[in-house]
Amino acid sequence: MIHFHANAAIKDSAKAINDDRPDTLKLFEQAAALVPMGAWSCDLPSDELAWTGGVFDLFGLSPKDILDRRMVLGMYDEESRELLEHKRSKAVEACSDFTLDARIVRPDGMARWIRITAATRACNGRAEALYGMKQDITEDHARWERLRLQAECDPLTGVANRARFQRFLEQPDTSAMSERVGALLLFDLDGFKKINDWWGHAAGDACLAAFAERLRRAFPQAHLISRIGGDEFAVLLPPAGMRSIIEAEVHAVIGNLLLPVPWGGDLLPLGVSVGFAHVPTEHPFDPQALFVSADKALYAAKRNPSLALVCA
Repeated sequence: MIHFHANAAIKDSAKAINDDRPDTLKLFEQAAALVPMGAWSCDLPSDELAWTGGVFDLFGLSPKDILDRRMVLGMYDEESRELLEHKRSKAVEACSDFTLDARIVRPDGMARWIRITAATRACNGRAEALYGMKQDITEDHARWERLRLQAECDPLTGVANRARFQRFLEQPDTSAMSERVGALLLFDLDGFKKINDWWGHAAGDACLAAFAERLRRAFPQAHLISRIGGDEFAVLLPPAGMRSIIEAEVHAVIGNLLLPVPWGGDLLPLGVSVGFAHVPTEHPFDPQALFVSADKALYAAKRNPSLALVCA
């Protein structure tokens, strides 16, 4: 069982500022009360945590609570927990620091976003403790999310745009995302230029919007659905076991994806080529290599119309 010691973290932080000033602790407490934040530390050998009052407030807990670290981790959502453990282990190994924006759900059901700033305290080249600050950034995160969605959303189809997909491609191969990606699907609408030429660009736009919506319904578990070109889409799927499982899933939904699109009393025909690349378990995760493999498979499918789906 691990105890949270509020005063210990305050005193440690005060000493870190200036040991010689008797009013340091009072000054720290007054300053910390101005913003929703607090100091924390974790002794690595014992996993014992020390929190100031501000951290208890962030997590909706009382300083009288006695909890263990595993219970605290349970308040983080899955993605934030994975990122926290990934960055934490790297920092401990390298005796370095890290920052992380994480989502938690408090015992009262309220979801909050917090910014964790962490550093290591080491002895003889071995990390002994982690310490830092935690700050409530819920309102800032909401504003940033609105701006990000506007910047990364394709206005015609409502799915993510190329910039968002590019952000996935440029992430480091050490990202926690590497454990959450199973496959990449690339879709290219066949004969799309004819739709624009024969029925007009408004009809073509209607086809793109309809196809994007069908992708959302066909792959509700997708981490990302992006329009990456004029008539090209990318779908990033989580791990699903064997390659054949994903192939069967794609084959099962192609029929619905290709249903004609109603337009001005006509039914506009859709055709599609699909390239599929599975994340290899025997090699380090490489987003760029995954995209290249899926792209090669896509063009193989386009060269052979009898093959709707080609797997790399």
